[in-house]
Amino acid sequence: MPLLYLASGSPRRRELLTQIGVPFTVLSTHIDETPFPEELPRAYVERLARGKAEAGLALLSDGQACVLGADTAVVLDGRILGKPLDEADALAMLTALSGREHEVLTAVAVANRQGCEALTVSSRVRFRPIQAHEAQAYWASGEPQDKAGSYAIQGLAAIFVEGLHGSYSAVVGLPLCETAELLSRFGIPCWQCLEGDKP
Repeated sequence: MPLLYLASGSPRRRELLTQIGVPFTVLSTHIDETPFPEELPRAYVERLARGKAEAGLALLSDGQACVLGADTAVVLDGRILGKPLDEADALAMLTALSGREHEVLTAVAVANRQGCEALTVSSRVRFRPIQAHEAQAYWASGEPQDKAGSYAIQGLAAIFVEGLHGSYSAVVGLPLCETAELLSRFGIPCWQCLEGDKP
């Protein structure tokens, strides 16, 4: 069975892969995440996911290894809301998301020496109206500082979410149903922790 490497520093992605019983080793990769001029959000997240997976693969000498890369973007009115630059930027994003529905795109890519496959999952998230004092208190918690769109659905921002259509795990950072299917194409099964429990 090929060894899997995760080209991501995200603790959420590590937790999600562990949840479905897939052993992995974390790789540190660095790629430029600046969007290209006129680049569409879906193309952007897939390019970054592929770029992370391929950058990770380039670090390895194991010819059988597979590398998983992923990227998530919060999109409002066709505009990518990245990680906030500062408090003012975060508050502006939360104000823009307040009382509205937005799209969350998560792309996943798996690469090995034979090639790279990727997919993108779209989910819709609706926020209730957020009061100014709530947005400021949320920023002060420290949670939004390294999050796309300035929020974490699995954290304190859960109280803002009125509705979700799509994949919850994709909004967190890794669509588990689709990731499991993609990994299976590369010979990496889920639930490996159960194999030792078989009679």
